[in-house]
Amino acid sequence: MTRWLRTRDLVAALIAAAGLSACVQALPIPGAGGVSDGERQQAQEALKRWAAAVEVAGGDQGFVPVGELTGQVGDWEVEVGDNNKPALYAGLLVPIAKLSTETPAAAKIRWDEGRTKTVRPMSAIAALEALKAAGDHSCSECTPLQVTGARLSTVTIQTSRGPATAPAWLFTLKGTKVVATRIAVAAADAVVVTPPPWDSNNSPAGLHIDSATATVGGRQLTVAFTGAPDAADKPCGADYSAEAVESDSAVVVIVITHPNGAAVACSAIGATRTATAALTRPLGERTVLEVTQGLPVSVVVTP
Repeated sequence: MTRWLRTRDLVAALIAAAGLSACVQALPIPGAGGVSDGERQQAQEALKRWAAAVEVAGGDQGFVPVGELTGQVGDWEVEVGDNNKPALYAGLLVPIAKLSTETPAAAKIRWDEGRTKTVRPMSAIAALEALKAAGDHSCSECTPLQVTGARLSTVTIQTSRGPATAPAWLFTLKGTKVVATRIAVAAADAVVVTPPPWDSNNSPAGLHIDSATATVGGRQLTVAFTGAPDAADKPCGADYSAEAVESDSAVVVIVITHPNGAAVACSAIGATRTATAALTRPLGERTVLEVTQGLPVSVVVTP
């Protein structure tokens, strides 16, 4: 089973945005009272970053990975987990065996519904360098992981149009049965955007969305996220609406919170909620982005 790494800052953002900690409902709530200037600015900046990323990929949004491109197969052994887990997260890996510099033959990404896309894989050494570059370099006290070999295989990854099987390099590591993985698709065949640096003291405005649904030819986009219970569940409930900020290549969804106004302490309970935004035209091949960091989310498009 492949486990995708999730950043600690993003998890913290989800918790903060959803208001999951015990709090007083009368305090400021993300997205409450309409769309803020900060959210609109974030949305526009996200659309600009996405347009640039699509241009790098030659204008093709056929493969848009969602989440981390680095993962692992297996669980860390107790005796190495305290070092190896943060070391992988930080991108601390060094090859102690010669890794191939040759570019493999073209490969296919396969979606669950049967669609495929031919892509150019990267070499083993290029994939390892990409894995290292993607790390947050946050563990200066960690001992680097020693890479003893690599083989080209496939892993399941979430994309902007659902789960897919994609080519990946699997790196064996000294002293553990855990295998580090890195998606092997060349940069020119994947749309990947780098969000702004995370500042925990000045976190982005808005609510993070987890996924979206749309219909072919439809002009509505329904997004799912973690929020307060339904407003009918007083005194801690809330209603939600959503607004779409659009471009030719993407749609950023801003969720608006409508709290019931009760000024009481609420328990640490989050609920899966949805909200629907109107689009000026059908979604088509455009990617849906969440507003906090401008990252893509998975979308299910039905007939």
